[in-house]
Amino acid sequence: MANSDRLTLPALLDRHLAERPDAPACIDVEKRITYAEFDALCRKTAAWLAAQGVRPGDRIAVWLVNRIEWLALLFGLARIGAALVAVNTRFRAGELEHVLRRSGARMLVIEPTFKKIDFAAILAEVDVAAAQSLEKVAVIRAGSAAPRGVLGKPTVAFDAFERSLSAAPDRSDPEAIVALFTTSGTTKGPKLVMHPQRSIAYHARAVARGFGLETADSRVLAAIPFCGVFGFDLVLGALAAGAPAVIMDTFEARAAVELVARHRVSHLFGSDEMARRMMELAPGHDPFPHLRLFGYAAFQPGSAELGKAGWERRIPLVGLYGSSEARALFAFQPLALPLEQRIEPGGRPVAGADAEIRIRDVDSGELVEIGRSGEIEIRAPSLFAGYHDDAEATAAAVRPDGFFRTGDIGRLRADGSFVFETRRGDAIRLGGFLVSPVEIEDTLKRIPAVADAQVVGVELDGRMRCAAFVIPAEGSAASEAEIVAGAAAIMAAFKVPARVWFLDAFPVTQSANGTKIQRTKLREMAIERLRPSHAA
Repeated sequence: MANSDRLTLPALLDRHLAERPDAPACIDVEKRITYAEFDALCRKTAAWLAAQGVRPGDRIAVWLVNRIEWLALLFGLARIGAALVAVNTRFRAGELEHVLRRSGARMLVIEPTFKKIDFAAILAEVDVAAAQSLEKVAVIRAGSAAPRGVLGKPTVAFDAFERSLSAAPDRSDPEAIVALFTTSGTTKGPKLVMHPQRSIAYHARAVARGFGLETADSRVLAAIPFCGVFGFDLVLGALAAGAPAVIMDTFEARAAVELVARHRVSHLFGSDEMARRMMELAPGHDPFPHLRLFGYAAFQPGSAELGKAGWERRIPLVGLYGSSEARALFAFQPLALPLEQRIEPGGRPVAGADAEIRIRDVDSGELVEIGRSGEIEIRAPSLFAGYHDDAEATAAAVRPDGFFRTGDIGRLRADGSFVFETRRGDAIRLGGFLVSPVEIEDTLKRIPAVADAQVVGVELDGRMRCAAFVIPAEGSAASEAEIVAGAAAIMAAFKVPARVWFLDAFPVTQSANGTKIQRTKLREMAIERLRPSHAA
């Protein structure tokens, strides 16, 4: 991509400001904001931040739902050379404490009066010691209801849009860290993934081109939280392309269906859960006639069935791949592929030849040929700059030749695309083969008594076996033995679950990008149930 090494976030707007300043950049609560108006808001925000003492290299934590202020803060900080720490709106007190401590943020930006999330109640539970680095808390859209102090710090109204301050000099720098995102977390708490302006701006343009957002009639629904890379990269790609983004503060399926129809949305993106909820509410055989693509992330069981059901109703669902380190919307499955391949997670990188994918055997450490499963490794211009204040984790994640070890298991296809199969920690070595639990789960769901299934690896009698947690079909009274017998009739013996346990629902966790099954929790439950004391 030409001049990608010199790209900054403010430069993403330059072409549109020069050629079509009055074209809509965003639609926020039915108000159209043109590129000229958006640029003015970003400049005002940069001036406000500078007046608050924000300097190059500073980090500002932003804990907001999808707002035009969120985007203005991002671009304003980019102009200053500072960074936005994206705080997940689903975080509770302990997680917020971790992010504040780890990031060393000088300011926290909040909207305490937002009705759908009780931010004020969560803040009341935060240990003020975690906020030592904070100098102040900025409050948006609060008016006279703004608190005088938060976390023992003074508050200031975010009134950048209403004030006329001296312009801040543009110190945007392609190599300056401009955004930090939290990972899904470990026992030590989530890591902070750093991205410079260059990688984000490059990827925004790649998303714009790769997904065909640059055509005149393109329009996207920005319903995924900006605080995660999924929602962030979607709205940045739309801004780079010139495709108006219809902003939802939080996702609500019925409202989303109405907005897609009203604004003739051409591109939808979301988790499988979001897609499922919208499809349940969307009327008719062809509910979204203007929709050209619906990219969905497979976080939950049944994603393949969901994809097929979508295409039966002319909803063009395709599989995606991404991560906080490599960027969301990193790859997607081409529409021209056969249906079964089109809806698999993975695809071709939007960066084209600039991105390199290889697969490494998890046992031997050798690179493997097309079609064999192993860990996915990526080298691309969109890769992160490292984990904030964690050189050890960065060194473990990035090989000396610049390839990022994703921790994901997948395989290459002959056409150059790839398929994501499972997380490396979820893959199970059975009978000498590396097996994705999804493969076994999908086979188990062919048994009439099984509504849903999750499979984990456990050690039993000195060897690795798989165990299954099953949600029984309505009205089913099948026993564990009957499920095992049914599995033995339709899959290889080494894949048949050694044990089956029944649940009403699977444990889940909420992230900025969607709801995910807690396989680690299920694995812990399986180990506990296999203990002799439990069996007794």
